[in-house]
Amino acid sequence: MKKLIFLFLFFGSFSINSFAQNNDDMKKWMDYMTPGKEQQDLAKMNGDWVYTSKFWMDPNAPAQTSEGLATCEMLLGGRYQQMTVTGKMMGMDFRGIGVTGFDNAKKVWVSSWIDNFGTGLMYMEGTYDDASKKIVFTGNMVDPTSGKDVAVKQTVKVLDDNNVLMEMFDNSHGKEFKTMEINYTKK
Repeated sequence: MKKLIFLFLFFGSFSINSFAQNNDDMKKWMDYMTPGKEQQDLAKMNGDWVYTSKFWMDPNAPAQTSEGLATCEMLLGGRYQQMTVTGKMMGMDFRGIGVTGFDNAKKVWVSSWIDNFGTGLMYMEGTYDDASKKIVFTGNMVDPTSGKDVAVKQTVKVLDDNNVLMEMFDNSHGKEFKTMEINYTKK
């Protein structure tokens, strides 16, 4: 009988600990899935934008310029923002889709990008830098000339409610140089 009571107490306390742990885990999942301030800040950028871009293939070459349109909208109940871009680049039609969000568990901004100038996906993570007032993303994209990943950096600075500056940097040759600058203005 004592063994039975011991087993009951042992498994009973195990079940209570498991239940408490599961409740804690459930709270973490709820916090992870619930949009917060960062997602609300992203939603402020919803709408239509016009952009002008400068693109450098080589740091010593003059910039190529282009213009286009971007539309931002929140997805999946306000958890992510999708930017759809149309325009011209290097004289060709350009289409791209970016998805940006804030990972509530990791406490980092996340960003992915695809476009019709490639078949790969660029993925970056970033944090907000108080000194420069920018989100600084780092990640990788494929260099189609070598087929290998190269490190990239992107900064995003909200200048005001109607203007955003995005800059992209490449480090594939051992020295960082600016490859792109896009100025977005809300329509």
